[in-house]
Amino acid sequence: FPSQTITGNFANVIHGLNANHLTDQVIQRSKRMILDTLGVGLLGTSTEVCHKVTEYSKIYSSDISSTIWGHLDFRLPPLYAAFVNGVAVHSMDFDDTWHPATHPSGAVLPAVIALSEAFPQKKKISGLDLLLAFNVGIEVQGRLLRFSSEARNIPKRY
Repeated sequence: FPSQTITGNFANVIHGLNANHLTDQVIQRSKRMILDTLGVGLLGTSTEVCHKVTEYSKIYSSDISSTIWGHLDFRLPPLYAAFVNGVAVHSMDFDDTWHPATHPSGAVLPAVIALSEAFPQKKKISGLDLLLAFNVGIEVQGRLLRFSSEARNIPKRY
């Protein structure tokens, strides 16, 4: 449709993705990216910046909560859990990258896991649903980077 906006078209593409779009290669690659991100994130929980963010975030509470990696003593609302875990991943700066410069898994995985934990027990998502959500997040990030003229200029600035 000529009257459809770029944003509307983008949303339709993303909304139309389903588990059938995940090839075996994508699933295997995603699992490797997730495992790598979890490892880097767990290592990152020992950094000073992660400790500061964790302590600061303790002021937030909610009936809905998600895990803070490396901490069994408390949980946070999904938004703050994703933030703390994302800081843990990126604080080591060993998380995956692509061109133009971004760290896709460190931004996506903590959010996907925090949200998946927040679902009520009777509505828990499957592992395949988690892989789909992870890949949709990666796809959105990649497409937004391709749309961004500023992102294309990052290599020239460094």
